[in-house]
Amino acid sequence: MKKLIAIIFSSVLILQVFPQDTGTTSIYNIQVKSIDGKDFSLKQLQGKKVMIVNTASKCGFTPQYEQLESLYNEYGGDKFVIIGFPANNFLSQEPGSNAEIKEFCDSKYGVTFPMMAKISVKGDDMHPLYKWLTDKKLNKVVDSEVKWNFQKYLIDEKGNLVSVIPPKESPTSDQVIKWLKN
Repeated sequence: MKKLIAIIFSSVLILQVFPQDTGTTSIYNIQVKSIDGKDFSLKQLQGKKVMIVNTASKCGFTPQYEQLESLYNEYGGDKFVIIGFPANNFLSQEPGSNAEIKEFCDSKYGVTFPMMAKISVKGDDMHPLYKWLTDKKLNKVVDSEVKWNFQKYLIDEKGNLVSVIPPKESPTSDQVIKWLKN
């Protein structure tokens, strides 16, 4: 009986030290909403390179929409996708509703890459996707902080975080193009 209790106690300790994977360590287990309010499973992105970018319509970096669209037109399709996530976390630079954001993106920049519903990319109400992107325990690569609008996260075809591109760096930088071509 003592051996059985010792085995059970050891098992409980092992599970506390090495918790089982609950599936949150894969980006493909995360659900988001499209800007139109439809469910969007990131699992459908398996096999593609993905650039995830938090966007805002009243930011000094907002003209990056044009560069993002150009990049998507040149490389987007079966092997690469850009996913935009409007966020109002920095100086309230994305105050609009999803419908207003969609209209802005369509009319001002002709955005054709997928835009998702507005989320929070930092703070207590941070969306699970951004928890994954910024927490090394989840993404297995690096801890990061979303510094401002238009920070870009590069994800490879297997769902691994590859790089974090600062907001100031163009989405068409040499680093991004090199990554896309490899």
